[in-house]
Amino acid sequence: MALDGHADQALSRRAMKAELLDAETELALAYAWRDRRDEAALHRLVTAYMRLAIAMAAKFRRYGAPMNDLIQEAGLGLMKAADKFDPDRGVRFSTYAVWWIKASIQDYVMRNWSMVRTGSTSSQKALFFNMRRVQARLEREAMAQGQTLDAHQLRERIAQEVGVPLQDVEMMEGRLAGSDFSLDATQAAGEEGRAWIDALEDESMQAADRVETSHDARRLRDWLVAALQGLTPRERFIVTERKLREVPRTLESLGEELGLSKERVRQIEAAAFAKMRKSLEAQSREVQHFLA
Repeated sequence: MALDGHADQALSRRAMKAELLDAETELALAYAWRDRRDEAALHRLVTAYMRLAIAMAAKFRRYGAPMNDLIQEAGLGLMKAADKFDPDRGVRFSTYAVWWIKASIQDYVMRNWSMVRTGSTSSQKALFFNMRRVQARLEREAMAQGQTLDAHQLRERIAQEVGVPLQDVEMMEGRLAGSDFSLDATQAAGEEGRAWIDALEDESMQAADRVETSHDARRLRDWLVAALQGLTPRERFIVTERKLREVPRTLESLGEELGLSKERVRQIEAAAFAKMRKSLEAQSREVQHFLA
C-alpha cells in the first residue's frame, strides 16, 4: 500500500507492527475503558486496530484528499467507535469500528470536495460515493441487452437504484463533474486575461439609483417635518411618542401623563394622522408612493 510522505509510511509501519488482539483480550480492554475509563486500555485497543483505519483511508484516495488527512479522520472515527462500543452486545470491535471509521472519512471527503455543500443525508452520501459505480453497471447491463440509454434515462435509473429523487442525481452529477476554482483565476492564458470575478454582475445599488433614493428620502423627510409643524403641541407630542420612538409608548402611559383616558388619546392620535395626511397630500401627490 503506497502512502503519501514519509510520515504516512512511518505510521503505516507502526500500525502493521501493532499486536493482534484475540476476542478475549479485546473484550477485556473494552470493559476496562467502558467501566473504569482506563486510558491505557483505550490506547492499546485503538493502536491494535489502527491498521484497519489506515486500510480504509487508502480506499478513499481517489477523491483527491491528502492521505495523511484521511488517516487522521479514520483515526478519529476509530476513537469514536472505541468510546461508544458496548462489549455486552457480543459484537467484535473491528466489526463495530468499520462503520464509524467509514462515516468519519466520508464526512471529511464530502466537506472538502467543494465549497458548495454536497449533501448531508444518508441517501445523498450513498449517491456521492456510489454514483459512478452504479452508472457504469447500468450502462454495462443496458449494452448487454442491446439498449442505448440517453442521459435522462440513465439519471432516472440511477435515482431508482440508489433511492433518491431525480433532482439529487442531477445536482450530484454537476458536483462530481469538476472541482472548485478561484474567482481570481484568469479566463484566458497570459497576464492580460480577464479574471472570472470581473464577469460577475454587481448587484449593489448603482450610483444613479443611490442619488435618486437619497433625494426622495430627503424630500419625504421635509414633507413630514412640515406636516408635524402643522399639529398642535399635544398632537405632536402624542405622534412623536407613538410613532417616532424606538420603543413606542402605549396609549395608557400617555393618558396617565396627559391626564386623559386611553380612548381620548387614541382619538387625538387619529385626528393628528388625518391632519398630517391632508398636509402631505397637499404638498405633492407623489407622497402617495411612499405611503402605499
